[in-house]
Amino acid sequence: MAIKAKTGSHSRILSVGSYRPKRLVMNSEIVDRIESNDEWIQQRTGIQSRRFADESESVVDMACWAAESALKRAGVTIADIDTVIVATITFPHQAPSAATAIIARLGNPTAAAFDIGAACAGFSYAVSMAHDFVFAGTSKKVLVIGVEKISDFTNPDDRATAFIFADGAGAVVIGASETPGIGPVVWGSDADNRDAITMDPPWTAMRSATQKSVGDIDWPNISQEGQKVFRWAVYAISKAALAAIEQAGLTVDDIDVFIPHQANLRIIETMAKEMKLPATTVIADDIRINGNTSAASIPLAMDILLAERPELHGKTALIIGYGAGLVYAGQVVELPPKP
Repeated sequence: MAIKAKTGSHSRILSVGSYRPKRLVMNSEIVDRIESNDEWIQQRTGIQSRRFADESESVVDMACWAAESALKRAGVTIADIDTVIVATITFPHQAPSAATAIIARLGNPTAAAFDIGAACAGFSYAVSMAHDFVFAGTSKKVLVIGVEKISDFTNPDDRATAFIFADGAGAVVIGASETPGIGPVVWGSDADNRDAITMDPPWTAMRSATQKSVGDIDWPNISQEGQKVFRWAVYAISKAALAAIEQAGLTVDDIDVFIPHQANLRIIETMAKEMKLPATTVIADDIRINGNTSAASIPLAMDILLAERPELHGKTALIIGYGAGLVYAGQVVELPPKP
């Protein structure tokens, strides 16, 4: 007897919501410990400020607040969600997952729920998975959350990273659509250069340490080889972004909005030139005010862009994330309708 298969439908992003921590940190608060200055930071990254979460704003807290905003805008409740995917690398527990903590708090403890760890590409990975679940008939409505509290894993004295990373959460609801609202994903890795971005040492370093040496073990802060990441992002990711446009059956002239991972304004600007995006394409630059929030950066940038430019609701956007691994994922999407 043949195995019975489900069939679903096309999918689209129904809504977006976000949460930004209360504390705004200007460059002036960062520079003394890394012997730098505001001009140097802005010239190299475009970052003017970022937000750091305090003890009352955990990964789960921020994720829930962003999710509640997205659910409200979609006109649904958590009871309507059958699947939750959380992209994060900063939930401080190995198990159980952040996703299960989130569904328990929001009030749907029986939904399918899991975390993925694709760093700054995590949101685009999760969007692709959510689309596939809806298309296959596995899920009807999927809540995708990108959330990070990277300030917990950043060395304030590291001149390469202290001024880059930030905290926050963004969420989207993905559901059925009569027409395609999410294009094919283009994704992959460059694992030969996986050491370009790391969070070391591993947990096993603590287990193998003697009680006397535990205090000498470094906290697993994020570190990166900035120039290597810059070159990879500008050239390899630009090609992947163009491939995502082609896979969607479109050209660069069809892209109304470009929302890349908010890693560095110079990367974003150079990618736009490499891709030859038309001058009419709106390019997200949330990096300026809110820093690099890893897996949260794309939905955060999407939400603030739609708040500032409501006429962009329903427009065609290219999203692409890239980060530690080195991994990447991108797709063309139709931005959510106006709530």
